[in-house]
Amino acid sequence: MTTIAFLGLGAMGSRMAQRLVDAGHDLVVWNRDASRTTAFAERGIRTANTPHEAAGDADIIFSMLRDDQASTDVWLDEENGALTAMTPEAIGIECSTLSPQHIAALASRFAARKQGFLATPLAGSRPQAEVGQLIFFAGGDASLLERALSVFKIMGAAVHHTGDAQSAAAVKLMVNALFGTQLAVMAELIGYARKANLNLQKALEAIRSTPVCSPTAGFAAEAMLKGNFAPAFPIDLVVKDFMLLEDSSGTIDSKTPVCQTTGRVYKSAADKGFAQDNITGIVQLYSL
Repeated sequence: MTTIAFLGLGAMGSRMAQRLVDAGHDLVVWNRDASRTTAFAERGIRTANTPHEAAGDADIIFSMLRDDQASTDVWLDEENGALTAMTPEAIGIECSTLSPQHIAALASRFAARKQGFLATPLAGSRPQAEVGQLIFFAGGDASLLERALSVFKIMGAAVHHTGDAQSAAAVKLMVNALFGTQLAVMAELIGYARKANLNLQKALEAIRSTPVCSPTAGFAAEAMLKGNFAPAFPIDLVVKDFMLLEDSSGTIDSKTPVCQTTGRVYKSAADKGFAQDNITGIVQLYSL
């Protein structure tokens, strides 16, 4: 049995942590808003007051957080950060969707302490987290990944080693940009079809029968037509990820005009009050 600390119990983190509990691992959890640890405490799961406390006796420390700043605070805070509490053989694993620049800096801080570190952002949402079907993009030392692989298999269906830690963060931004761009185009075309007075169901049935329509875009189109905008990947997080890609592109002088434009479309949706709707809620821009 592996002792695991899980830092961050949001929509994804809580479900990932629950999978580890159900598999019989010794878990200690922490969340900035302590009320999110209550359900775990009621089941006898240990809770910690700080990331530093949570990491103290853990073999593996996972974090699932919102952004670069939260990651910096949780790992590197001088008084309460997890890094300085880790035992020599422990592995720190950052699962959050963060900037490649931040991940590179975080990996450097771990290396300076000769501490094991993996960046493993993931594809999938709440339903996949609940049933252990996430897909992980793992960056870092392959031998560390091998040590933690059995734990990843509890939470995910696949683990892809992408290279160094920074590469995993970049791949995750690419995945989210491809996803977001497909859905933004589908929403725009649904708006076009409405203005053209087409039968939407028949039009989408025809489009989905072709190889140019991905399964993801097809499923999303159905959700758009049904008005299913319950948050799984809220638009405000979509905006954050497109901004991360734009910032990263700027640092390496990479041209990403389509992604930049798409990010601004999602920003417009957020500004119009749809920030907490699921990504499929982008279609509401074309029904105003």
